[in-house]
Amino acid sequence: MNLRWLNSILWGNSVALSWMWGLGLFFSVQMTFMFGLQGLLMFAIPNALGLMLFGVLTQNVARSHSGGRESLAIFFDKFSKPFRLILYLYQIVALSLTVFALVKYLFVPLMAGPLANSNLALQGLYLCLTIFVILAAGCLFGEEFGIQKIKLSHAMMGSLLVICVVILLLGLNPLIPEKASFQWSEPFPDIWKGPSLLGYFIPLVIGLLVGPWLDLQHWQRAIQIHRENTSIRTSYFFGGSIFFLMLLFHGCLAYWVMMTTGGGMAAEKGLDGFKYAHELVTNYLGKDPSKIGNTLPLAYFAFLVICALTTLDSGYVALKWFLGKNVEKSENMLISLIPKQILGSPIPTFFLVGFITLIGVIAKLELEYFMVFYASFFVGYAALAIARCYVPNSQHPLPQIRMFSMASMSLVIFAFGYLGSITSLLILGSILPLAYVVWLVFNADLLRVVTEKATEVIDAASEIPAIKAITKTAVAATSSDVKAPQDGHALGGHFEDKWFVYSMIATYQDTNSVGNVYFGMYGLFVGKTRELFFNVAMPDFDLKTTKFYILTRSFEHKFVREAREFDTITVKIRVADFNRKFCTLEHQIFGSENELLGKGKQSLLFVSSKDYSLLDIPSEVYTAFMKYL
Repeated sequence: MNLRWLNSILWGNSVALSWMWGLGLFFSVQMTFMFGLQGLLMFAIPNALGLMLFGVLTQNVARSHSGGRESLAIFFDKFSKPFRLILYLYQIVALSLTVFALVKYLFVPLMAGPLANSNLALQGLYLCLTIFVILAAGCLFGEEFGIQKIKLSHAMMGSLLVICVVILLLGLNPLIPEKASFQWSEPFPDIWKGPSLLGYFIPLVIGLLVGPWLDLQHWQRAIQIHRENTSIRTSYFFGGSIFFLMLLFHGCLAYWVMMTTGGGMAAEKGLDGFKYAHELVTNYLGKDPSKIGNTLPLAYFAFLVICALTTLDSGYVALKWFLGKNVEKSENMLISLIPKQILGSPIPTFFLVGFITLIGVIAKLELEYFMVFYASFFVGYAALAIARCYVPNSQHPLPQIRMFSMASMSLVIFAFGYLGSITSLLILGSILPLAYVVWLVFNADLLRVVTEKATEVIDAASEIPAIKAITKTAVAATSSDVKAPQDGHALGGHFEDKWFVYSMIATYQDTNSVGNVYFGMYGLFVGKTRELFFNVAMPDFDLKTTKFYILTRSFEHKFVREAREFDTITVKIRVADFNRKFCTLEHQIFGSENELLGKGKQSLLFVSSKDYSLLDIPSEVYTAFMKYL
């Protein structure tokens, strides 16, 4: 077999296992209980297609961007910036859902008998210990197998999973009743009084098709698959197919148990008054070992644990990758005060997941209450993530407040629809964020085109001599955060609030052949002002005795207007931000009549004067800059 095909199969298996978290694992049982085989297929098919679609589209993205095997990684670094918080929240909800489902629908039913007569304190202790063991196992496997080795560990897990499935199929075959034929529609229409099939259909199709786009686990896998010169599309085709078979097996197993036990009798009433059967198979295999022995229950419980564990270790690896990368690049001063080992570790997040799980189990929540987020809240963000891969305005800032408001409103609408079994509200809660994203992308792209054309016209018109003469005395409009310098300038510069201000007069040595100040001179103007600022802020700095040097890490400048010979050039510079390693300075340049000529920023780093090794910002620099921040 071709090694690339083998690699695709291994990655496909890992994709399927990592996607088999609580929602896919136990909701397949509930869908079969509510709507029969049609419900199971309605859940399984969009799930599998969503994975395949993600593989196809990310393969196209990887090929359409430069960078070779690193093209997708380079793209994701830029693509993920506005989605960082949502990507993190998505992972928290996914991991919480997984641990919650495993605890509530496996361990709680199994502990119900032995702990039936125990006090609440002992039950709470067992619950906390169970959650801790599950999370610790996820951390252990995640730390042991990184993204390069996770496909191999999942191959071993997948082999064990196949053995469990074979044991269950062979072991239950003699017990299959003669009338256990699969039913297409609802097996217990008199028991399920919740939302209708249509109420589930639209949210499931939308949520499952776009769901993988906000999952860090899938992005990390796609990047690694591309690095290994393997087809992302093929890997996710195998992953979607394996995942579909796993859902089909679990749903059919649940249906067999329903037909064997009567189904409806095993369902339990939730807080909302609806009947839920997530733990149906667990109760059947765990409470009557005299009929079926111990092998079948162990095989099924191992099946559930493997599915959950391969999600948790994937989540650990993905969070470690994502958090570490973002903490390293962060220039936020507050973040720099916390040790990077803590901020970049998934362990605090796992503690949060454990806390959410504990609250959910104690409050007697159901799996569906977590599912609401994926059918409404995250839909808009996922759709926008897909759109930003293919529309020209992909790097425009996200309207974060509007997106969050729309997502929250959709979440509430969907929740009301679910609790009230109102089909129209369920559909509206899923479609509303999708429609808003379509409107947002269309209008943003239209605005981009209009703005570009308007800028071209204005720039061309501004060079017409007659218009330049008319507008010479007009005060140029500036944005609200740009404040022109005050009159009167000290020879060596002076401070206006937090800004250091220095003025000079442009001469012929600063201009090009047509009389405009040469673009490269603006960097020199800023550099001179920066040195004068350092001279005022750190008067004791001596280049001969200093233990550190200040170097420029990056420099950005946006040109707004041109200046000519003998114009007064005024540069304003201030400390904008700093973290443990880097300091950011912001600058603004004004002309003779206080019109904005340009603005930008620069990043500074500090190295040892002995060996040029990178240093943390020296204490004397902190002391000098803090008063101007």
